[in-house]
Amino acid sequence: MGKRSASPADPCSRPHRSSARTSRRCTITCGCCGRSTSTGRGWSLLGLVFDLPDTNAATARLFRNPSDFKSILKLFYGDGIAGDFAELFASHLALAAELVRAAKAGNHAAAADAEARWYQNADQIAAFLGSINPYWSAIEWQKMLYDHLAMTKTEAVDLLTQKYEDSIALLEHIEREALVMADRMTQGIAKQFSQYFK
Repeated sequence: MGKRSASPADPCSRPHRSSARTSRRCTITCGCCGRSTSTGRGWSLLGLVFDLPDTNAATARLFRNPSDFKSILKLFYGDGIAGDFAELFASHLALAAELVRAAKAGNHAAAADAEARWYQNADQIAAFLGSINPYWSAIEWQKMLYDHLAMTKTEAVDLLTQKYEDSIALLEHIEREALVMADRMTQGIAKQFSQYFK
């Protein structure tokens, strides 16, 4: 996939804003874009595994994350690219939930199918990110996403098999990995649109 051009519609570029306000606004924007979604993912996973009464509410909050990312990314890449990423991200979350439900039901065929599509979605996300930002490596994103999927699956299995101590220990690794991905995203935007970060 070739590199896609980005024509930022970032409000920071408006000439009537002061330089200090511009810098602050862009820094906040980029920080939000790199936010970690691991907490919301954890709430939703626990709800799915244990049929908690707040499952629907937690899942609904988790599925706000794609639109949150879209709101930030469109400032730099426009509605089209931001919308495409939001759709890929929403599919990532939906496939994760589908995999957990199938595994919980003991439907191994359905779980394997969902997992295969989950990894295909990761490939699509990695290729997409690599195509819109020269400072984002598709190969690096693929590795980070694969690691994320593997750890998320292991956490789900630990919860389903009542290995709670293992699940808790794994959370530290998942959080650390999520922060690394957040840093990569933030750094890539700051480099690609350096004119807004001076």
